[in-house]
Amino acid sequence: MNLDKATYSAHTSPMQSHINVGSGVDITIKELALTIAKVIGYEGAIEFDPTKPDGTPRKLMDSTRLNNLGWQASVSLEEGLKLAYNDFLKNHINFQ
Repeated sequence: MNLDKATYSAHTSPMQSHINVGSGVDITIKELALTIAKVIGYEGAIEFDPTKPDGTPRKLMDSTRLNNLGWQASVSLEEGLKLAYNDFLKNHINFQ
């Protein structure tokens, strides 16, 4: 983040020294699965079993502290997935 030590220290404490990084946008597991399928070009079926537990209702990360320091996400989840997938194809596909 390139924060100077005084700014970082003013927004953290020794036992809480991490600052969450998130987009502030909530997404369901289904939406995530469909977005990943779109990004990688998967055209097969994706099945969800509604009889199984669906986990925590919300997993939205609170990025208020980071946003108050002037940082905002500049890449959408879909674009970030595309960038990561293209990097994988370019640099790691033959990695064994």
